[in-house]
Order: sequence, then C-alpha cells, then structure tokens
Amino acid sequence: MSYNCLNILKWTEAQLKYQHDVSLKQATPQELHEALGTAVMMAISDNWNKSRKTRMPERKAYYFSAEYLIGRLVYSNLYNLGILDEMKELFAQQGVDLACLEEIEDDALGNGGLGRLSACFLDSAASCNLPLSGYGLRYRFGLFKQTFDSNGSQVEAADDWTKFGDPWSYRRYNHTVKVHFPDHTVLAVPYDVPVIGYGTNNINTLRLWQCEAESELDFNAFNNQDYLRALDQKNKAEDITRVLYPNDSTWEGKRLRIKQQYVLSSASLQDMLRVYKLAHGDDLSHFADYYAIQLNDTHPAMSIPELIRLLMAEGMDFEQAFSVAQKTFSYTNHTVMGEALEKWPLDLLRSVVPEISDIICRIDEKIRREHPGLFIIQNDIAHMANLSIYVGSYINGVAEIHSQILKDDVFRDWYKEFPDRFQNKTNGITPRRWLGLCNPELTQLISDKIGGDFLKDLGRLSELKPMIDDELVNQFNAVKHQKKEQLCKVIAQHEGIQLNPDFIFDVQVKRLHEYKRQLLNALSIVDIYFRLKDGSLTDFHPTVYLFGAKSAPGYIRAKAIIRYINRIAKMINNDPDVNDKLKVVFVQNYNCSYAEHIIPAADISEQISPAGTEASGTGNMKLMLNGAVTLGTMDGANVEIVKEAGMENNYIFGATVEQINAAKSSYYARGIYDTNPRLHRAIDTLVDGTVPCDNDQIELYHALLDGTSWHMADHYYLLLDYESYLQAKLRANRDYADRQAFGRKCLENIASAGKFSSDRTIHQYAEEIWHIKPTQY
Repeated sequence: MSYNCLNILKWTEAQLKYQHDVSLKQATPQELHEALGTAVMMAISDNWNKSRKTRMPERKAYYFSAEYLIGRLVYSNLYNLGILDEMKELFAQQGVDLACLEEIEDDALGNGGLGRLSACFLDSAASCNLPLSGYGLRYRFGLFKQTFDSNGSQVEAADDWTKFGDPWSYRRYNHTVKVHFPDHTVLAVPYDVPVIGYGTNNINTLRLWQCEAESELDFNAFNNQDYLRALDQKNKAEDITRVLYPNDSTWEGKRLRIKQQYVLSSASLQDMLRVYKLAHGDDLSHFADYYAIQLNDTHPAMSIPELIRLLMAEGMDFEQAFSVAQKTFSYTNHTVMGEALEKWPLDLLRSVVPEISDIICRIDEKIRREHPGLFIIQNDIAHMANLSIYVGSYINGVAEIHSQILKDDVFRDWYKEFPDRFQNKTNGITPRRWLGLCNPELTQLISDKIGGDFLKDLGRLSELKPMIDDELVNQFNAVKHQKKEQLCKVIAQHEGIQLNPDFIFDVQVKRLHEYKRQLLNALSIVDIYFRLKDGSLTDFHPTVYLFGAKSAPGYIRAKAIIRYINRIAKMINNDPDVNDKLKVVFVQNYNCSYAEHIIPAADISEQISPAGTEASGTGNMKLMLNGAVTLGTMDGANVEIVKEAGMENNYIFGATVEQINAAKSSYYARGIYDTNPRLHRAIDTLVDGTVPCDNDQIELYHALLDGTSWHMADHYYLLLDYESYLQAKLRANRDYADRQAFGRKCLENIASAGKFSSDRTIHQYAEEIWHIKPTQY
C-alpha cells in the first residue's frame, strides 16, 4: 500500500492548528513530532487493523520481554513506510527541516543489548510478515539520562520520555485487565505501538502495560485531610510501572521487581486467553496449538506458573495445565553468569504472589519425582532459569559459543536430561535501522554495486566480494570519512569537543560492566599515552578512543571506571604534547540515537570481553555491517564474525575459554603486574595521583591485584590478556596507514555481514521453535 504524503502533511498541519494553534514553521520540534506522529498513525490505521484481523485464526507467536529499547521512532517508522525522503522534501518545501526531530527523546524502555534485540526482532517479524506480537511494560520513566559532573562522575536524571506526549501508541482502555496482589489490585491498561514492516503492508503490534489504580482517590481520607492515605492506592499501583528496573538492593525493591514481572506475565496471559476465546471458543486444551510464547531471559518466567494458575481457574487439573504450558513456552538465555540468572527467595515470592509460589512448589515436586537430581527450588530459593527450561519446549543461546557453554557448563545436568530442547539462535540486527537509516551513503554505494534493495535479503552483501577493488575501496573510504565528519559535528554540539575526522575512530560503545572490560581499554590508552610522551612509541596513527556507556546507578565499581576514564580523558585532551596524536571522548547519555551517529563512523570496534562471558553482543554486528574491523576476543558473536569475514580481516587477541579455564587455578595477577613495567605504570595511575584519586579507584586497584572476599584478583582477566590486546590494538593502528589494505578489510566485513540480519534469526525462531508461517492480508 502506498501512503499519500500530501495527506499526512495536511493532517500534520491540522493537528498543529487544533492542538497548539501554531503553523508548521512556528511549531517546536516536540509539537511537530506529536502532530506528525498522530498523522502517520491515522494513515496506517486501516493497514494495522487489517493485519490484526487477518491473523486471528492463525498460529501466532508472542514475545514476552521486560525491555524494548526502541529508540526514536519517527525516522524509522517513516523509513519503513518508504516515505522518509518524500516527507523530508514536502516539509522542506514548507520551510521545515525534519532534522529538527533529532531533538526528540528516545523511547528508552530498555537497558542494553537485550532490549535492543527485542526491538530488532519485532522489526524483522513485521518485515518478514511473521505473526509475532510483543508484550512488555510501559515504564513512566525509562533508562535514566546520563551526564557527567566536574569530577567525571556519572549523574543520573529521570527519563521523562512522555513529557511531550507519545504519538506512537494508542491507549486501549477497553482491553484493561486486573492483576491481583494480596494487599491491592491494579489495573493493567494496554498501550499499543505499531510495528511497521519494511516493504510490506503488514503492521504488527507491541502491547505495553501501564499500571493504574482501581480508584485513584480515597475521597473520605482526602476529606479528612489525610492526603497521603488518600493517594495510597494510586501510588502503589503506579509505582509498579514507574521506573525501568528499580533498585532492588532492599527487600521492598525486590518486591517491586517481582510485582513488575508478575504484571507483565499475568496481564499478557489474560489478554491472550481473551483473544483465544474470541477465535477458538472456551476449550483451552488447544491453547498451545495456536500460541507460542518466547520468554526473553528470565524476567517473564513467572508467566509459566501464572498460565498454569489461569488454566486451573478455568477448570483444568494441574497435570493438564502443566502440559499446555510446557508446549507453549520457550526460553532464550542471555547470560552465562550466575549472578544474572534470576533466583528469588520463596518467602519473598510468597509475600507478593502466594498462589504463584504454591505452583512453583508443585512444579519442583514434579521434577524431583520424575527427574531425581534436578530441581526448581533449592534451599528455599526458586531458580527461574531452571523453571524456564523444565516447563518449556526449547531453550536457546544467542551465539554458537554461548549455546555450547550452556550445554557444557551452565545447564549441563539439564542438557543431559533434555538434549532435544537445546538450540542455538545467533542474534541479529535489523539492517533497516542499522544500515539503511543510519548510513544512507553506504547503503547507496552498496546498492549501486549489487543493484536493487538488499535490506530484506542481507545475504546479498556477499555479491560485493568479487567487486572489491581499488575503486570501491576509495569510494568506501570516502563514505567513512563523510560519516566521521558528521559525527565530529554531533560530538562538538553535544560534548563541546573538537575532533579531527582524519584520526582513527576506535570505538567501544555498550553497557558499562566489568566483564565488558572498558577498564582494559582505558589502561591501554594510558600506556599508549605515556609511550607517546616519552617517545618510545613512534609508529602510531592519530586516534580518538571513543566510549559510550551507562552504568547501573547502584553499580559502584562500574561508576568508578567511568570516572577514571573521564579523568584520563581530561589529562590527555589537555596535554599539548599529544593533541595531534591522541584524543579520548566518553560521550554522555549514550543511546540508540547516539549510536546511529557513532556506529557508521567507527573504524575499529572494540569487543573485548574475556572469552566465555559475552552471550552474543549485537553492537559488534552493527559495527561490522557499517565497515568497522573487530578488535576482540574469541567470545560471543566475535567467533562467528571471524568465521564469516576471516581472521585476516579482524584483530583477535587473548585467551580462549579453554585457556582461561586452564589458568584459573594458578592465576596470579600481581605476578603479571610485577613483571610488566608498562602495565605496572598504567595500573598505578588508579592510585598514584596521576589523575585524581578516590576510594572507589583504590578499591578498583586492589580488586585487580588482590581480589575481594567474593572474587579472586582480576576476576575478568584484564592482566592475563593485556599484552596480547595491546599488540593487536597497535597492529590495527599501524595497518590503518595503508588505506587501501585497511579499506579492503572493512569491505570484507561488510560483504560477510549477511548472516547477522535479525531477519535470518527470526526466520529460524519461526521455523524451529514457534512453528509459525508468514501471513499477509
């Protein structure tokens, strides 16, 4: 279906006049965004409605996720509709530059890769005409906004993402459901977000639940001037979906997390049962024949006992309900780290969801009876990953190495008992957003070479391989330089730092966590800085080391790493001796929109977690697709990137999983520190006053060299991998001087990136886990 852009323009003007009494030229970016979004929603409403109705009798899949990091929607929606350029031109004729919408906030209802993956999967499913709907929570405040104070410390502020309205969702109050807790009942009110397919009429739906009170005001309490009690029920309900991932360091914080997870689970399942009955009647024994549910990590694992509870309330016995649940659910694991596999004390669970606790206990009794040695509950703690494996059809990891670790180590006993349930589904990214939209120059260059629109068939990138010659390399290098110039303007505007686009752009952008090893990167930069100062490093191409990351607000050590990097950046950037060779920038408030500028400009992509810790990593795929080489370990998707693009076109370093396991028992970090004077000097900057020092940096120093009561020294093997890492980093730096040879490496990566489309991943889920087929009206 083609969309009448003139009508959308007229409807936008009408909305501005009606809502704000302003013209197109007078409107603020926020007013323009609201009006344009409303106009587009009007234009797509027929298609959206037809897409829903066509699929009623078909088997469908549902994605349950606590996070959807969908970013700014206006450009991606217009792009997927195929009208972005035409709308830009029409608005320009009216004297309005749609680039002003860069000021619009991201929809940051996610924390990192897991939430961004959810958004990519929904985009791919809609574009591939697969019947997949999403369920999540509509947090009042998304992932916090980040700034840095004068000390370089992270400062968090609330992300009031709906302050200027939310034109990309419809409130569906008629589908409100009630969710009961022992002390109160909340209304879960759905907001529907269209998921617009690229190159298709199909529009899928993301339904987000917002918690509200049954009664917002206790009038008698208010009349008696007890104002706090008058709003108690309202606040209690709204707190549940007020903030993405509230701090759960206290008992009450944990109870709030459980309430969030239960609302997501119960509201979504009640909604699915309602739709099932409309289409198939009251016989729920065939529920799993029509519906598949994918649990995105363990956050929605409470859906398993909740479905059993709801089915038993409809008249099924426990065994029947258990069988239906086992055929309905599948589980994606996103981590190999034990601390991230959710475990809830039973007394805590019972205080929030007593009926769910009882059902979990019944499931535990069943597995202990039928499969001795396996358990759901141990020492009065419910293991939600175990629950998800047992009461599900499949479990999958998200990269080949990660899936193998699940079978060999993390869930070894479960794999022995249920080998047929374990699969791999290597993650992917949507090429529409992460190439077509953010890098139109490279998209056009590729299209000119291989012809046609390849963004729904990314495997066609392999057609580039025989075409890589000096001319194409020169054209690619010109595009890369253009993207670097654009990023320099963005960074000058946002950070007040002037960068030179002729520098190498060495990029590490991702969530701040110790295992991501931003500290390893920082220590190497300090080492390089000292060697440039003393003249011992002469063969070095000028480089900007660019970081973007947010730390969880309560993660003290991660925040210390941010502070340390900002302090070394201040030292290096203010040193005239190295200004022509070295810059360090830690961008503030890294998010999807910032990534759309940074990723196309990157020359080197740092993916440096120790082997065996990163489940997949999708940032590395985005950077690869845009022509960056990978500087990384054999971890996560790096293994498959190297397999596709070749070891010779990337820079791999560090110990393998097997080597790390072999080194664990005798690992002595101080021994490496004592025998490597350059590394010794770099680590000492944490405490010796080279940059301002504080207690958290001192703790970081001792954690590296002496360990803690809960971790051995250098728990993530920074020192073990350091020399190998530094040599690979400097080798990449030297290789860049040959612009033809380095450009060929970049193009080989682009031409090998077809596997990493989320279209491929979502087709594998559809065929091998959900058993659904494409449908179109």
